[in-house]
Amino acid sequence: MPVIDLHSHSQCSDGSLSPADLVALAVRAGVKALALTDHDSVDGIREAQTAAEGTGLTLIAGVELSAIWGVHNIHVVGLQVDIEHPILKAGLAQQAGARAERGRQMGAKLEALGLKGAYEGALALASSPDGLSRTHMAQWLFDAGHVSTIQQAFDKYLGPRKPAAVPMPWASLADVVAWIKAAGGVAVVAHPGRYDMSRTKMRQLLADFKAVGGDGMEVATATEKPDMVAYLGRLSQQLELLASQGSDYHGKPAPWIALGRFPTLPAGCVPIWTAWGWPATNTESVFDVELSA
Repeated sequence: MPVIDLHSHSQCSDGSLSPADLVALAVRAGVKALALTDHDSVDGIREAQTAAEGTGLTLIAGVELSAIWGVHNIHVVGLQVDIEHPILKAGLAQQAGARAERGRQMGAKLEALGLKGAYEGALALASSPDGLSRTHMAQWLFDAGHVSTIQQAFDKYLGPRKPAAVPMPWASLADVVAWIKAAGGVAVVAHPGRYDMSRTKMRQLLADFKAVGGDGMEVATATEKPDMVAYLGRLSQQLELLASQGSDYHGKPAPWIALGRFPTLPAGCVPIWTAWGWPATNTESVFDVELSA
């Protein structure tokens, strides 16, 4: 069956490949439809669309927006967005400013801990100050020999309540959903099983998300264990949220994740792509349906 991967990253956020190289890898991996969903950025979409022309791969314009829900930082994927829509562009500009300021503050905190050159080193790995992420900072800590793994960088320095952590003034869940919907897109909670919360809290998050206009939730992702995929599948059906899937591919920062490789959606789930007119069955006929603008 053709592979539909609805979550991936390029160098325009914290991935290691250019948008064109990401598309080339997707084609080699047998992916038939790929969403580029960089963090708070659509800068790579045009390059990816151009690279996909004539390859047989359908490129879906996407974005992964950061939001605050209570004390939790939640990611919301927007699929099939109009990247030129003024409301989405204004929201992305707001997020970019917050991300750039966080990068400067993280660098200053690491500098105060005696880790010289953190900001400059991480910035060299990012596409711009606006695109500087915690992953870039973690990669610099690893490359500079301050930690033995990327995860250790988060556990020791960058994670919540760690010495270089910087809380972010992200937009609300309602705001980011509104930006996506205004741009004609479909709003999806990214990897809900990955947040540090109980299953009761997760259900409340998803219910609140639906209440503000959210459309779906990721059910099948590369890092979820089978029992969690099954549970998320049941939740999507109980809450009547469309089910999405994707690798969350980053490349070098997470080499154990392969583009286009993740569990299948559990039986009974309604796939997110039905929202833009593709049939629910994951067959070649999906790609005979023209994408909406």
